[in-house]
Amino acid sequence: MNEGKPTQDPPTGTGYTESAPEPATAGGRAEGDYALERPTGADGRSVDGTDGDFLLEGPSGADGPAGGEPVAAAAPAQAASEVVSEASAERSVPLHDPDPYNTPPYGEPGPWAPAPPVQHPAATPAHGTPLPVPPAHESLPPAAPGPGPVVPAGPVVSGPVVPAGPLPGPAASAGQPFGPDASVGQPPVPGTPAGAAPASPAAAASTAPGASPSTEHAPGAPTDPWRRYDPWAVARSAPLQHNGAGAENEQRRRRRRRGGVVGAALALALVSGLVGGAVGVYLERNGGVGGIELPQAGKEPAGRAPDSVAGIAARALPSVVTLHVSGSESAGTGTGFVLDTRGHILTNNHVVEPAGGDGVITVVFNGGQTADAEVVGRDAGYDLAVVKVTGVKGLRPLPLGNSDNVRVGDPVVAIGAPFDLEGTVTSGIISARERPITAGGEKGDGSDVSYVDALQTDAPINPGNSGGPLLDSRARVIGINSAIRSADGGSDSDGGQAGSIGLGFAIPINQGKRVAEELIDTGRATHPVIGITLDLDYSGDGARVDDRGSNGGPAVSTGGPGDRAGIEPGDVITSVDGQRVHSGEELIVKTRAHRPGDRLELTLERGGRQRKVSLTLGSSGGG
Repeated sequence: MNEGKPTQDPPTGTGYTESAPEPATAGGRAEGDYALERPTGADGRSVDGTDGDFLLEGPSGADGPAGGEPVAAAAPAQAASEVVSEASAERSVPLHDPDPYNTPPYGEPGPWAPAPPVQHPAATPAHGTPLPVPPAHESLPPAAPGPGPVVPAGPVVSGPVVPAGPLPGPAASAGQPFGPDASVGQPPVPGTPAGAAPASPAAAASTAPGASPSTEHAPGAPTDPWRRYDPWAVARSAPLQHNGAGAENEQRRRRRRRGGVVGAALALALVSGLVGGAVGVYLERNGGVGGIELPQAGKEPAGRAPDSVAGIAARALPSVVTLHVSGSESAGTGTGFVLDTRGHILTNNHVVEPAGGDGVITVVFNGGQTADAEVVGRDAGYDLAVVKVTGVKGLRPLPLGNSDNVRVGDPVVAIGAPFDLEGTVTSGIISARERPITAGGEKGDGSDVSYVDALQTDAPINPGNSGGPLLDSRARVIGINSAIRSADGGSDSDGGQAGSIGLGFAIPINQGKRVAEELIDTGRATHPVIGITLDLDYSGDGARVDDRGSNGGPAVSTGGPGDRAGIEPGDVITSVDGQRVHSGEELIVKTRAHRPGDRLELTLERGGRQRKVSLTLGSSGGG
């Protein structure tokens, strides 16, 4: 915008009109746009020969002719014009050198030229709405034309509107009034709003030279809205468009809002996907948020089926005890079980043997109660012993089963204190019945050798299990754990330190019951005998009768069961009650599996011929 700013010279030397003069108002005062003109000489150049500052002259008042025609003025106005002309002539040197580049925003002569200030006579409403017109006063007679420059009439050019008001210049600096309708010593004529501009080019053309004064605005007529236009005022109703583009319509704004919503939704979906993926990876790698809680079964009833291992152990453990034996030469640990409420406990002979005659035996019950025990009786041939505790209440005897009812494959449970781990429960099956075994023999004279027609089981039996019960599925005792087959190939009682390899042996409870009763009643056990001496070094199949007895006497006891049955030295016994025997040890085992007085059927060979004999077992005192 170039309101109120000097304009560049035209290419020719003549003056030109930027815009048409403003028509005179009803009050006789012209304000608004006015032409700019440099003083020129006859050759079209400026009077002082240089380009630079030049004077401004407003249009004439209402009483004078419109346009750039000279108007007669009062003497003071003419004098003021002469002073301005003289001051312009005196300032022949420009304030600056010509600008060959036409530097914006003003162009030639350059941005350093002082621009006329914009006058704000009053507050202007939005879009230049005119304010109420003050009361009109008598207009002054038009000023006589002075010697100053006169704006010539020319083609009407639409241009910026110059606000009315005093302009700087030589006349102003001299203290003289300057501007349209300026009179020396007289105030401005009221009646017309300052800064009014032509409403249209037609209106501007009507103010050209020779136009009739009838085109002036009369009092009370509609006022041109551009008369009070202020280019520097801030618009109140519509925003300024710096790029010149019009305000966005509602459809474009709606489209932009819709695009923003779609973009926000896409961004939200992207962020949600990323967060969800990160959370999923974290949960997959860590199993969850927070501390790890592993799945676990809920609490169940403590009771178990009576025939289960747990049920059998629950009923049998209160009747099983651990024996700690110490003597002058050795000590050991074994197991036993309660036979009756009087305090009798059955165990193995090799368990209590270290105590001797002056050792100590301590019994520890399943509930932790302890008591001292004494030996009631023991027998090395059967490897059984009975001890007794006193002063103990609440004893629970363990029921006894029948070993003759046991079949191979029946489930069994073994309870003991292997390696002094009391209350240890293991389970397995009956692997075999009537397995002849011998154990002991550490003394060398055979007095400590036990002959057992044992039950074989694969239930783990280890050192410390000796004397413990072997139970059936009803928690009844069917055997007394006694020996194991160790990995070194030997067979001995489990008092050794060899571990279980699944070959355990137990004394049948039927034999154990008879021996225990004898030990409780008499302190000694009786052994069934045939009354013969066997050759244990015989390597053939069967049990051979030795030629002489152990003490140098006869091999067949005179008047004994064998002598009465007709057995002779050198006979080979091959079966007992129809069961094959392969050695002298097996014949002893089979014999001791019976009670004294039982009848046996023997098959023997003599001189290559077989014969069968029948005899009644005798008895001998045990040791």
